[in-house]
Amino acid sequence: MNDLAIAITGELPAHLNTDSSRGNDNVGNQLVIPRIKLIQKMSNEVDENHPEYVKDAKVGMFVNTLTKQCYEELYVLSLNFTVQYAVWREHDKGGGYGGSFPTMEEANKAVASQDNPKDWAANENHAHLIVVVDPETGELEQTPVIFDFASSKLATSRAWNSKLSLQGGDRFSSTWKITSKTVTSRMGQQYQNLDVDLLGWATEANYKAAEALYDAFKDVQ
Repeated sequence: MNDLAIAITGELPAHLNTDSSRGNDNVGNQLVIPRIKLIQKMSNEVDENHPEYVKDAKVGMFVNTLTKQCYEELYVLSLNFTVQYAVWREHDKGGGYGGSFPTMEEANKAVASQDNPKDWAANENHAHLIVVVDPETGELEQTPVIFDFASSKLATSRAWNSKLSLQGGDRFSSTWKITSKTVTSRMGQQYQNLDVDLLGWATEANYKAAEALYDAFKDVQ
């Protein structure tokens, strides 16, 4: 291994080329798109004894489930939207994501295939494919993420879709701010929900970058 040179610096060596992606020719849509999660009081990310614990995570923040990056608020462009039927394990049974399916019938089959089906449930889920805008630089992150709107968040999802339709043009023509808020259920329990507010039209650079991401990822979700 003595002849193996490894660059450990975070800067890209001059001899490497990022303008091509040779070797990835057959990857196609075999990719995992990260998910953004709104952190609740019972989320694993705030449980210091759980393997999914994230040091900087706090209730009401957002976390990228793949990179573990946390956000206090999100500035985003919306690339795409699909209605799915997601399979989740009950939180008190350990939690866990069992996949998303185009129909409830397929989702129920996935539930039935689990070792303990009674611990799992299938529910309507609105999957928003978004790309995060860096509030400091104004630039888009390189990889889009999926934000799941389910249960009490479905009303917010429908309202956001209505606002996007009223804006007109491509879905990714405008920039939005997503924040969390504390609400109280009919049973008196507090939990986190969402507010989505329009900031304005996307810059030309962000619009073109979002257009390229839309074309690249539209069949992956």
